Amino acid sequence: MNRSEDRYAKFALVQEMMDTADVVKKFDASQTANVAAKIKAAGRLFLTGEGSSRIFPAKNAIRKTLQYGLDLQIATDGSRQSAQYALENFAVFCASNSGRTKEIVVLAKKLASEGNDKRFALTANENTLLEEACTQTFVLKCGWEKAVAATKSVVEQALFYESILWQIAGKNNADKLDSLAGWIEKALTLTIDPAIVKAAVDAPTIYFAGYNDGAAEELTLKTNEITRKKSDFLEGTYALHGIEEVMVAEDVVFVVDPMEDEIEKFQEVLVQGVGLKVVAIASRPTPFDTILVPDGGDFNPYIHLCAGWNLLVEIGLALGVDLDKPERARKVGNEFMG
Repeated sequence: MNRSEDRYAKFALVQEMMDTADVVKKFDASQTANVAAKIKAAGRLFLTGEGSSRIFPAKNAIRKTLQYGLDLQIATDGSRQSAQYALENFAVFCASNSGRTKEIVVLAKKLASEGNDKRFALTANENTLLEEACTQTFVLKCGWEKAVAATKSVVEQALFYESILWQIAGKNNADKLDSLAGWIEKALTLTIDPAIVKAAVDAPTIYFAGYNDGAAEELTLKTNEITRKKSDFLEGTYALHGIEEVMVAEDVVFVVDPMEDEIEKFQEVLVQGVGLKVVAIASRPTPFDTILVPDGGDFNPYIHLCAGWNLLVEIGLALGVDLDKPERARKVGNEFMG
């Protein structure tokens, strides 16, 4: 992907993806110090929202919490399901870029009526309905995105939540953000093998497999929005436990950061069994065709996500679709109208 070339540069989506590196460079991790103290005191954190505002930001935070071994209970679900939970003892973050998403506004109002004073909002706009329903609001610095598919906001939301964990864990990862920005830029601009793009263009279904940290799942959603192709997320080893029965040889599976112990089984079940193409997005060589990205350690999920965006832009351009404007998907999926 090269935003200096007109075929890329004319799309707001590409510009916003490329803006992500600068968003990371300018991210202020200290902004979460006070709220982190409140969350640590609560001992329980619930992250909710809809679509891209929840999938990667929340699930990346859950994985990191478990990896760090923090004494913090953290969970996520969509707003409607979350409204059925007893969340009075949780600190709750309600994420909505627009601040007008109906499901999350209704949930915040419910929490208020129940007396939960640990209601926090994370938005890309000021003076919103969600802000009115929460006790404290944080506004993203990336600005409002023009393209329907959210990109740079997803990364800033994930960094926001992760910086809360850094405060609680006593980690000084903020000094690594310049490096992360560089890795992201490389992931966004690396050349994707045209054979990989063609295989995805021709595939009836594009699958993403990998960790349940939101990266592969978010790319599945972005596949729908950006390429208009059918896609499915196969968490962990789900790809090896039944789904192969309905796969066809023309399908493609992108494995994000494949687990070393599972590679042989992927070859046996998918490559040899189904006869389909498996492509890895990884920071190391694999037996599959591999989109090789920089190794950023704990930050790898961000790098894998951005490499996936790069891939999806190439697929979308090859298909001749308008990357900015899906025919049916909307910027605000379900707007609160009062």
